[in-house]
Amino acid sequence: MPSLKEVKNRINSVNSTRKITSAMKMVASAKLHSAQKSIESMRPYESRLGRMMSTFVSTIDGDISSPYAVDRPVQRVALVVFTSNSSLCGGFNSNVVREMKRVVENYKENGVEVVDVYAFGKKGLEAVRKSGLSYQKGTEGSQLLDHPAYAPAAEIAQELMDRFATGEIDRVEIIYHHFKSAGSQILTREQFLPVRLDAGIENGIAAESEGGFLNDYIVEPSKEELIVKLIPKSLHLKLYTALLDSLASEHAARVIAMQVATDNADELLHDLTLQYNKTRQQAITAELLDIVGGSMQ
Repeated sequence: MPSLKEVKNRINSVNSTRKITSAMKMVASAKLHSAQKSIESMRPYESRLGRMMSTFVSTIDGDISSPYAVDRPVQRVALVVFTSNSSLCGGFNSNVVREMKRVVENYKENGVEVVDVYAFGKKGLEAVRKSGLSYQKGTEGSQLLDHPAYAPAAEIAQELMDRFATGEIDRVEIIYHHFKSAGSQILTREQFLPVRLDAGIENGIAAESEGGFLNDYIVEPSKEELIVKLIPKSLHLKLYTALLDSLASEHAARVIAMQVATDNADELLHDLTLQYNKTRQQAITAELLDIVGGSMQ
């Protein structure tokens, strides 16, 4: 049985750890509030833009051609992976890394080469290096995760679009956590390129008005030219939205992880305090018995 001093030191150590986890939970909660506000403000804009594209595609006569919608045999793939810069967020990073490795293995089995990995977050970059995969230098996104901004994300999206348009890569996929709520983050794998112009209609989010009628916009100079402008903008916005989604999910996962750690620390403190009191009572009882036994001799 441990001595009173050992139990007391353990109590002090657990109490110090509990203060740290409680403080980290409060910090993560404040960051989650800001990140949640950002992603919830962005989603209606992205959703509306997608509905507009679906409406134009469904009302334009003939096929629409775009260098970002060319569907060709897949031989070279680029992955965009969103993780975090720091740990202590439960299985947030490990889930993304595990999915990334699974996707890479599936492509290898089908004879497809994963050309580059765009790893946002230091944890993702470390996993890519350990896996021996090729990664795009300067895209670890540590500063972008700390200070999310549209312009840097749009630059990376444009780089991917240019590489796809020139035929350097045949497909781009995104792996990230979709923020559903503070208690639920869904690991998501999405195709970024080639863009599917009819995806909105197939998924049941075709641009219908509340009355069930198909909106017919009056557009100048033409719907075709507007589509050419909308596709790059929607792709830039999609990558930025994935970034905001991942950030909100990271902070939510950290809040949950720190809450669980704090609860475990409280439970452990209760058990250690009980053990300390029992050990102390046993020591006092033993001393009393020694005193009583000595006085009777």
